[in-house]
Order: sequence, then structure tokens, then C-alpha cells
Amino acid sequence: MLFPFLSHSATPHTRAHPGCNVRLTQGLLAGLVALISLNAGAQALPPEVEALLARAKVPREAFAAVVVDAAPALNGRAAPLLSHRAGSAMNPASVMKLVTTYAGLELLGPAYTWATPVYTDGPVIDGVLNGNLIIQGRGDPKLVMERLWLLLRRVQGLGIQRISGDIVLDRSAFAASTQNPGDFDGEALRPYNVQPDALLVNYKSVVMSFAPSPGSGSASISYDPPLAGVRMQASVPLSAGSNGRAALGDCGDYRAQLQPDLTDPLRMAFAGSYPAACGEKVWAIAYPDPAGYAARAIAGLWQEMGGRLDGRVREGAAPPRLAPAFEMLSPSLAEVIRDINKFSNNVMAQQLFLTLSLQRPGGASNEASREAVRGWWLARFGRADGGEDGPVLDNGSGLSRLERVTPQGLARMLQTAYVSGAMPELMASLPITGVDGTLKRSKSLVSQGWAHLKSGTLRDATALAGYVHTTSGRRLVVVGIVNHPNAPAARPALEALVDWAVKEGSR
Repeated sequence: MLFPFLSHSATPHTRAHPGCNVRLTQGLLAGLVALISLNAGAQALPPEVEALLARAKVPREAFAAVVVDAAPALNGRAAPLLSHRAGSAMNPASVMKLVTTYAGLELLGPAYTWATPVYTDGPVIDGVLNGNLIIQGRGDPKLVMERLWLLLRRVQGLGIQRISGDIVLDRSAFAASTQNPGDFDGEALRPYNVQPDALLVNYKSVVMSFAPSPGSGSASISYDPPLAGVRMQASVPLSAGSNGRAALGDCGDYRAQLQPDLTDPLRMAFAGSYPAACGEKVWAIAYPDPAGYAARAIAGLWQEMGGRLDGRVREGAAPPRLAPAFEMLSPSLAEVIRDINKFSNNVMAQQLFLTLSLQRPGGASNEASREAVRGWWLARFGRADGGEDGPVLDNGSGLSRLERVTPQGLARMLQTAYVSGAMPELMASLPITGVDGTLKRSKSLVSQGWAHLKSGTLRDATALAGYVHTTSGRRLVVVGIVNHPNAPAARPALEALVDWAVKEGSR
């Protein structure tokens, strides 16, 4: 292993993958070492890229890019097809998830799973647990409602229908954070701002489903998961579409028309109406009291499943040396990174990032995980041209104004990943242009279906990075990043770069 301090116990869910630290063959390694510096001799940009940058009012100095063979040692090509300011440290937005997910694949292995141990500290007699039920979070990024239901169903499978004590939630695996959901952009109710948690339940979000019933003149509202102690409005009156007609599709801004009041943790209410033309809609929000979410969700679901709780749901610690009654295992890391990259899930990326320092004393923390990734990067990739081109990490998700990486460094990482054992899992996790994930709506006819790319967008940053396939069978690494106040408007320029790579690589 590269890092003994990141090793895990030999239980099935924590054993490091035996091939996670793949060493390149002598020939492949020699080819990578022989690569010329990707930031040397910036080339002229393709005319279509130049034109689209100008249309977006983004100067070429705010753009950095690399297009290079994915495996130069295999095809004999070393010089990049294009290199423009490739050594510039740029904010890559959500493209930083590539670093986090590849580091996870190498340090943990694609078969890694998260365990959520469940303990009982008393006997079960006639369906009653005479003691407490303890649920210990260990960072599972996908303890969604369905899997929480399965966890509680397994509790009932122990013969427990009533708990005489408390349900105790142990979150100590992650060091306490002082960050609030609204710190990044003031949008605390947006699910993308949910903060990580050792016991992350259903992304701390409430999913509201609106189903119109014209016969009753109202739309029913269902909420998942049920939250104990929260009053949830069951229906809203129906209204016609924005122009007075109720034709399907004439929906308008139904969220504004509902006039929601969702800031009170104890009440979810709507003062407006729901347009009949909208049909069924689903709206997810982050719960306004994230610290209390898990307790309300677990208590509410336990009650809905017919369970009884004499005590309360509270914070606490699992008793030392007590063996768990069972462990709930997450999907494998290979499955989890598909959600992270295909749909750019920020909180799942942060859960994975923290997991990289899970075995550190004092609990996992962003600082410890940054140190772990820095050490992994230097051991795996070394330095380019005598200087560091490794990433500057904050929380590993790209939802940060501080994170930086050079296109050169990112391209080198993607080249190394391409000839590693983790390549199939990493590439399969990336959105396919015009097909799925965050790139499903891509309108490019040239690259549609021909590129596996991670995208990223912030207020002043936009980026694309990944692999491009060509009709000649050649595979390229493409990295493009724009940092500028007009960056989101420059997205077509990045798409044009990908199209250019498809055509140029097919020559």
C-alpha cells in the first residue's frame, strides 16, 4: 500500500482493494515520464474556440486547456495536440471531483463499502428492547430513505417492535464542522449545499411530491421521509395555468405560485396554489435544521413502520467493546462514484473525501484528507518540471472558491488513470455527452456519445475534463477551464474544444 496509515481492518467491507495501487508496466511508465511539459509553447487556439470565447466576452488569458493522447506510451505520441496556459492554477469547479474519485479508487479500491454498525445495549424480551438502540455513522454517502427503511427493518428482524430506551445516533467518525449550508452562496435550502455528516441520512433533504386531483380541486402533497414532530401541509388548491388555461405543459413557475414557507423546521406550509397544468412534480429541498434532520427522519420512519419508542432520539456514542448486532453496508465505491460524477453530487463527494482520513485519530476532517491526498499525489505522480502541479483542495467536491488545479496536472492524472486498473470504473462514472448525467442535454452533434467528461460550473468558473474517443480509435485526454466573471457563458467554447478534439484526433 502507498499509505499504511490509511489501511483498514480486514473485515470484508473495509479491506483495501489488492490492486488499488497499480504500478504501471516498465514501458508505460517510461512513456509517461518522457512526456514533454504540457504547458510549454502555448499553441494557437482553434478558431471556433477563439470565436466563442470572444462571443462570451472572455479573454483567452482566462482560458486554459490541454488536449493530449490518453496513453502516449501505447501509440508513440507524446506532444499534446493543444496546450494553452496548461500550467496555470485554475478553479475547476466540480471537475475537482475527478481527483477525489480517482484518489478514492486507488486508496480504498472499487469494492470498498461503508459500514453503519447498529448496536443494542440490552436484552430483547417479548418484542421489547430493554435498553437503547445505537446507530453509528461511518460516513456512508448513500444511506437514502430506502436503505434507512431496510436498516430499521433489520432492527425489527431482531424481534424488536418497541424500544424502552432511546435511539442513540453516533456521529463521531467525522470531526465536527463549523460550516453552515448557506455559507457558500446563501442558498441554505438548495440540496447541493448540504454539508457532510458521519450519519448522513437521505442527504438531509425532504422530497415533496405534488399530485393534482381536478375532481377535488386540490393537489395532494406527500413528503419523504416522514419527519417526526413536523407539521406538513397535506394539500393545496389547484389553479389554472398562467394564461388561464389548464393545458398540460402550461406550468409556469409552480414553485413561486405555491408561495412556500419552508424555513421553519417544525412546519412546511404553502399559502398559494398549484397549477393544474403541471401534472405531477417532485421538489427536493434541504431541511432547514440539518443538525436535527437524522433524528426526525429516523423517529418518523420507525413510527410509520409500526415501531414504538418510549424514549427519544438523541446524540451519543456507541459503547466501547460492544459488538454490533449487525452492520448495514453501502453500495460499493464503484457504484457510489457513478452518482458523484454522473450527477455531480457535492455531499457524496465530500463524504468520500472525508473517508480518506477516516482512520486518523480524532475523526476524519478536511484537513487530514487534504494531507492524505497531497501525499498520494506526490507518491503517485511526483512533480512536473521541478515544481508541484498537484491540486489545492478544500472539501474535494469543487463547491469551493479555494480549490485549484492546473490543466497539466489534471491531464497527467487522467493519463495515469487511463493505464491503471481503476480506468474502467473511473471512465464509466463520467457523463457521456448527449447521453446521460449532467451532459445529457449537450447539443453537440460531433461529440455526442464520443466523450466521457466531468463538467463543472460556478459563478466565475466553468470546466470540462475527461476522455474523448475518435473514429480512428484514438483516445484523448481533454481538459478545459475558464475562470472569469463571464465563465458560464463560455461553456460553448469548451464544448467546441471537445468537438475539435474528436475531429483532430480522427485525422
